[in-house]
Amino acid sequence: MKNIILILIIALIPFSCSAQADSKSEKEKQEMKPSKNEDGEWDLTVIDTQFDYFLSAIAKPMNQYSEAALKSRNTLLVNEWNSYYNFGRYRNVIESSIDYDPREKYGLQFEYKLYQVFAYVNWKYGLRMNGLSGSDVFRR
Repeated sequence: MKNIILILIIALIPFSCSAQADSKSEKEKQEMKPSKNEDGEWDLTVIDTQFDYFLSAIAKPMNQYSEAALKSRNTLLVNEWNSYYNFGRYRNVIESSIDYDPREKYGLQFEYKLYQVFAYVNWKYGLRMNGLSGSDVFRR
């Protein structure tokens, strides 16, 4: 299971993992940083066939969200995720922090996919995150 989520997290393109110069181990220094694609737009690609299934068959469609609502949720979820990472919780799922700037205009598609990554982790691994909307929480 650990290898699968590592692929999911590293495959969050345009994120890339980089190390910071401090005394933490290499694994603890990983951070996902968003970047723009060749077209100058924020993009997010998750390489996991189950994520594609999740988006098409389980996740609520993008038109049921507003960009502002997703940005608000993602801000909470990234903070929650990074808190779990910093305190070493859920190490079998969370293997890096996320660098996310809530002042940046990422666009609806990016915000939607990022939000769905959190919903997907809840659906697949049962990791409950407080920032998820009640209708996006999947009970195990």
